[in-house]
Amino acid sequence: MPDVVFSVDQSKSMTEQDVPGHNRWHPDIPAAVEVRPGQEFRVECREWTDGQIGNNDSANDVRDIGLDRCHMLSGPISVAGAEPGDLLVIDILDLGPVPQETGPVAGQGWGYTGVFARNNGGGFLTDHYPDPLKAIWDFHGQQATSRHLPGIRYTGITHPGLFGTAPSAELLDRWNQRERNLIATDPDRVPPLALPPNTSDVLAGTLRPGSVEFDKVAREGARTVPARENGGNHDIKNFTRGSRIFYPVFVPGGKFSGGDLHFSQGDGEITFCGAIEMGGFIDFAVDVIKGGMERYGITTNPVFMPGNVEPRYSEFVTFIGVSVDHDTNTNHYMDATVAYRNACLNAIEYLKRFGYTGEQAYLLLGSAPIEGRISGVVDLPNACCSLYLPTAIFDFDIRPSSTGPVSGDRGQAAVAS
Repeated sequence: MPDVVFSVDQSKSMTEQDVPGHNRWHPDIPAAVEVRPGQEFRVECREWTDGQIGNNDSANDVRDIGLDRCHMLSGPISVAGAEPGDLLVIDILDLGPVPQETGPVAGQGWGYTGVFARNNGGGFLTDHYPDPLKAIWDFHGQQATSRHLPGIRYTGITHPGLFGTAPSAELLDRWNQRERNLIATDPDRVPPLALPPNTSDVLAGTLRPGSVEFDKVAREGARTVPARENGGNHDIKNFTRGSRIFYPVFVPGGKFSGGDLHFSQGDGEITFCGAIEMGGFIDFAVDVIKGGMERYGITTNPVFMPGNVEPRYSEFVTFIGVSVDHDTNTNHYMDATVAYRNACLNAIEYLKRFGYTGEQAYLLLGSAPIEGRISGVVDLPNACCSLYLPTAIFDFDIRPSSTGPVSGDRGQAAVAS
């Protein structure tokens, strides 16, 4: 087994670890450890909310979640010899839930998919499903089942939702300025257009709360919700075993860190608190390409080569969406977001015919290994997106036929009281 360079005791909050992680991006957060090019190592990860979600049949914990604490990132990890302008070469060797453990924290034999309430972040379909929801998934090797979505069993593509390098002070300032400018265009929007820095529930690695250094990170540190130039919260389901990622380096050592491990996810992670969230471990190998940012033009986002590990689903029912608001008969010119939203809504409406509630279908599309594709963005005025739903994940036939859909009592997702 590779050396564990960042360890997590799953019985403790990230704030109580011997070496805490962090939940803001900032160049002044000290590295927790240094590794060398060519080294293979293991990073242990806390579930992204730090254990706020329980294995139960209520979504009250999703409703009441404190998002200021998120994400809980393991690291930073400094790479010897890495300098601004280089590329970190990160190979994902292995990853999974917490090994040989069962318990009350996601990753200890189970995980969850959630939908946030509209006033607490919402989701891709928040206009249609504004209330908190949750589904618990039990892990069976590479497969998952849920008491909240009966009749479904699938193989997940386990992956990290979030890893990246630390921004430079200049890049951090650019992030904060452009996101403040965006918020200013509609400051009262619910959910907000972006999350600016705030000083609530900040975790800054080994920096001591109340110190000058900690206070600076708390004032300036960027929230970890979106993907940015450093990588960050990409939520790409094919970031799995065998993947190689090339991350831009903006500070000495790179200060690589992350977490937000997923047992499975559909393209788009449309529920936002989506995928199947868990804590666990991830094994890496690391190298450095000197001057790689300029040599390869990799300056505004990482580049990655996907691994070859994924479920062998070969038959799909595919749902189409175009950039039209059908309720108001309004075109949204070449808007792929509207088109993919319609593809998701079409899939949900279809699954309701088999007895699932809309809430259950929404949770399924956020967590199962569906494939979302931008199918056409040149045929004005309508962008076209498609959603591929594997038929084999159901224990009944969902293909259209002359006999019609066979409905049944399929229960309900966990909802809030």
